[in-house]
Amino acid sequence: MKRLLLAAIFLLTCLAAAPAAETPSELKPFVRGSWQEVLRSHAGRPTLVHFWGVTCGPCKVELPLLGQFMKEHSEVDVVMISADLVPNLPGAARAMLEKAGLGTAENWLFSDGFVERLRFEIDPAWQGEIPRTLLIARDGAVTTIEGSAEISDLEKWLAQQKAVMR
Repeated sequence: MKRLLLAAIFLLTCLAAAPAAETPSELKPFVRGSWQEVLRSHAGRPTLVHFWGVTCGPCKVELPLLGQFMKEHSEVDVVMISADLVPNLPGAARAMLEKAGLGTAENWLFSDGFVERLRFEIDPAWQGEIPRTLLIARDGAVTTIEGSAEISDLEKWLAQQKAVMR
């Protein structure tokens, strides 16, 4: 009887510890070479890469809209990169992503004290303004949106991606 009880307790403990279907992704450190990793891992798929920050006012408004876009369009890979100049805010970044419905997106956090080097790897002309969105087509073509992205523009881009597939 004790063995049965222990087995039941063990099973319940294991089930309780099992990750849910919507498990938040980790907040990966974005360092030298991370940009090439992002491009490689999403090659051939429509991908939205959004650069944002905890201290960015427009980002606070935009994040929930992007969370809804991600929820409605599972065919688009969503990559969120916190490019804030304020270092060491992973807790605040995670909280904002969760609240906006972006906790299950692929989430990164600038983790190099030399942020200019990271920005240069992404786009040599980028001076660090956020929010900033890169829409990467299946063929690798990049559309850059400086400032807040309008959901209608994202929908148009997605429609173009779908048309290319046909």
